[in-house]
Amino acid sequence: MAIANSIRKEQFDRLDGVIAEWKDVPGGLLPIMQHAQEICGCVNEQVQHYVSEKTGTPVSVIYGVATFYSQFTLQPRGKHTIGLCLGTACYVRGSQLVLEELEKQLGIAVGTTTPDGLFTLEATRCIGCCGLAPAMMINEEVYGRLTPEQIPAIVEKYRKIG
Repeated sequence: MAIANSIRKEQFDRLDGVIAEWKDVPGGLLPIMQHAQEICGCVNEQVQHYVSEKTGTPVSVIYGVATFYSQFTLQPRGKHTIGLCLGTACYVRGSQLVLEELEKQLGIAVGTTTPDGLFTLEATRCIGCCGLAPAMMINEEVYGRLTPEQIPAIVEKYRKIG
């Protein structure tokens, strides 16, 4: 199943309610965009133009907000987000080798999502688990003292979950 590139009408209908609630509130663009990402999975070009049309806010402003705040993504994310720490403690204990195995197992590079929409792979700088280096998080679950050999089983666990 490939990730859909277009937003469904039902999602825009839900977004219309959010826009109606926040459109005339000072500073309302940020909550509109947060809800848009929650509803649509990202704040891609299609969503930006829709919000612009409905709020009267220039697309350039919406794009600026979407690219300034790290909470926003311009591309759909996978169901499971893998964040591998490449901070100093993790790096010196082998996180680069773990990253290479993740890329091999998932068939994607850092910053991308698998074609089936199941995984997004991100490199992070610190997840606050230096004592468990090298460490990664999948969604909210922390994995520590990782070796490349552990990665296939961990990935398979999440494939089974779907």
